[in-house]
Amino acid sequence: MDAQQLRELTYRLVGELRHQSALLDKLTYEMAVLKRLKFAAKSEALNAEQRSLLEESLEEDLWAVEDEIESLRPAAERIPRQQPKRQPLPAQLPRQEFQHEPEATECCGQPMRRMGEDVSEKLDYTPGVFTVHRHVRGKWVCACCQTLKQQPVDAHIIDKGLATTGLLAQVLVAKYADHLPLYRQEAIYARAGVPIPRSTLAQWVGSCGVQLQPLVDALRQEVLAHPVLHADETPVQMLKPASQRDGKTHRAYLWAYTPGRHETLRAVVYDFCESRAGRHAGTFLEDWRGTLLVDDFAGYKQLMGEHIQEAGCWAHARRKFFELHAANKSQIAGQALEHIGELYDIERRIQGATDDERRQVRQQHSRPVIDKLHSWLTAHRAKVPDGSATAKAFDYSLRRWQALTVFVDDTRVPIDNNWVENQMRPVALGRKNWLFAGSLRAGERAAAVMSLIQSAKLNGHDPYAYLKDVMDKLPTWPNSRILELLPHRWQAPSH
Repeated sequence: MDAQQLRELTYRLVGELRHQSALLDKLTYEMAVLKRLKFAAKSEALNAEQRSLLEESLEEDLWAVEDEIESLRPAAERIPRQQPKRQPLPAQLPRQEFQHEPEATECCGQPMRRMGEDVSEKLDYTPGVFTVHRHVRGKWVCACCQTLKQQPVDAHIIDKGLATTGLLAQVLVAKYADHLPLYRQEAIYARAGVPIPRSTLAQWVGSCGVQLQPLVDALRQEVLAHPVLHADETPVQMLKPASQRDGKTHRAYLWAYTPGRHETLRAVVYDFCESRAGRHAGTFLEDWRGTLLVDDFAGYKQLMGEHIQEAGCWAHARRKFFELHAANKSQIAGQALEHIGELYDIERRIQGATDDERRQVRQQHSRPVIDKLHSWLTAHRAKVPDGSATAKAFDYSLRRWQALTVFVDDTRVPIDNNWVENQMRPVALGRKNWLFAGSLRAGERAAAVMSLIQSAKLNGHDPYAYLKDVMDKLPTWPNSRILELLPHRWQAPSH
């Protein structure tokens, strides 16, 4: 290695060290803030459910930050965590025993003698049933040289954790797919005869969120590799740290991105952000180039330019006329609905068609309808007084005409944005149970886990089976093969 190469290597290593140091300082500060919030004097302004959700979010965040800090430390400097004292698992639970013995029990040319064993118990859960897994690791000693052999402990997604991946998957699916906050899960498990403290459940959720993040990052890159994307956003209330005493919430937003409906990849990535500002979409998309199918929200406008083309949503254009027709049975709105309906009739006929077939049908049938509709809209808009509800419905379509007609010439572009709006339904259901996100980190963790769960469902997988298998494999899975664990590539293990 010459002097120039050595100098470049030194600069790179110093840069990485500064980055790691800055990240460690940031996480240490974040942990101090979380601890102050957790152990500060309790306020009576929050009701019981709000307090429960705040406390579980803080617990999850603390464990997630600790995991991230430990991952940044060199292995030699890591401080072993003091494990909390556990209560023995209920004796009445069924137990399944696993024997772990060394493959070879010979040493010095003679058989070794079994001198004892270590027994550890982990709590497992299959929907509706708790069982205890007893892991018995025999100790084998050589009488000649006193060599001790014992099967090593299998790697686990939470080191020395009480829960199996089956129970961890159940907690995550219940929280993020079935919309059950941890305080409700705590009550459910207690009724089943297994009291699991909410702080323990929060520790599991926080730690699993950190371990699953590389999968979500890889899924995001897979989504951004496609040239056509749907995007949408929906509000979610978030409790800001400064407001924890009075219980006031702030309107945050959950954004969703998914490849075009006509793409082969079935995946969705959620992105939790503090606001609805368009810069959040810009940060997520980074240097992505392609066609973005969105509604008329102004936050997307700043993204459009040389590298990103806007495609409009006919469902939104149709909705303006539908609302007008539903309000006063407007005949002109009814005619607009009939014209737009012709476009949807054509799209229904070519569902599942190839790109060439879609191009041919759209040019032959959709193009004349589009041209006729534009002439009709232009002619009738001139007869409608400005400022009226009818004028606003016309102006919405005419103002966005270029974006609304992109789909005719680009076979990869769907006619509307309904595909991504359907991926927002789990969020709408969850809002009724979440009340709010306890912190920005909690919202980001929810978005990450929900991305994996919803993507698994889109690919026809049981999210419980998917998460359980992935968390079984992750501790020893090479980073170079992380893409194999993504929902659209994952294969359910054969039994």
